[in-house]
Amino acid sequence: MRQLELVNRSNDFLPFSQITVLSRSPVSFRNEYPELANKSWLNWHAGDVLVPSSLPQDGNYHYIIHAASDSTDAAALKSLQIFRQIVDGTENILKFATTCGNKRFLFVSSGGAYGPQPKEMVSIPETYNGMPDPLNPSNAYGVAKRQAEHLCAQYGHQYGLETVIARCFAFVGKDLPRDAHFAIGNFIRDATERPEITVNGNGNPIRSYMHQSDLAHWLLTLLQQGASGNAYNVGSDEAISIADLALLVRDLVSPEKQVHVKSQLLADNVFRNRYVPDISKAKMDLGLEITVPLAEAIRLSVSG
Repeated sequence: MRQLELVNRSNDFLPFSQITVLSRSPVSFRNEYPELANKSWLNWHAGDVLVPSSLPQDGNYHYIIHAASDSTDAAALKSLQIFRQIVDGTENILKFATTCGNKRFLFVSSGGAYGPQPKEMVSIPETYNGMPDPLNPSNAYGVAKRQAEHLCAQYGHQYGLETVIARCFAFVGKDLPRDAHFAIGNFIRDATERPEITVNGNGNPIRSYMHQSDLAHWLLTLLQQGASGNAYNVGSDEAISIADLALLVRDLVSPEKQVHVKSQLLADNVFRNRYVPDISKAKMDLGLEITVPLAEAIRLSVSG
């Protein structure tokens, strides 16, 4: 949603005047975000990336952002469903791109495609070619993202599509969920709605968080300026432990509340003790920066 808000504010920054959003339920989206319901530059098309016949059958779409898979739904899907949603959905959209006059194709991948971050690695660079164990069915999301990235490379090579990969890490903002498996959203929910802030794990994992406005700007920049055939990490390099994050949210939002660390190895993905991107490539090649520090990002997530 933040990407659409940025477009609404910065139409002169973008090389297109009309945007079509493919959604399985445009009505639900418009009901949730009524401020975007009647924009003259925003068109809606009811369809599903898993059903090629439901995709638009006419018109040219010079720029495509493919971000259809949602990690928040992962718990409700079987691992094979997750895999098929990402891989088959990506190939369907790539096939569509070859028929609609597409010039630039941005695939929104995930830092999860790298697999566990090595202990000695402070931040993950794009040159790290690790990946999740493909023999573990629970790694369907990360493995599928890797395979979908490879499909982008293949379609770029065979059909001349200018494909760019955005490997997204962790984010914070008022539009992101507060009732899923994302620690920062749960902490903000606890700080604003519950008696205390609860850390379900031991608080040791290291994370970093980019504000959703920076995310939107980075994705739109990658769409237009990212080098074809390249991947770019998208996220913050400001590392913080989960325990310190809970304390920071408490201090900024509800200083009177207690932080309860359960010290259980059952949350925050104990197999991913550190999850921090190296973003020097995006900074040096495209001039991108983190404009919203973590503390301000938390305040904006509460106040809007």
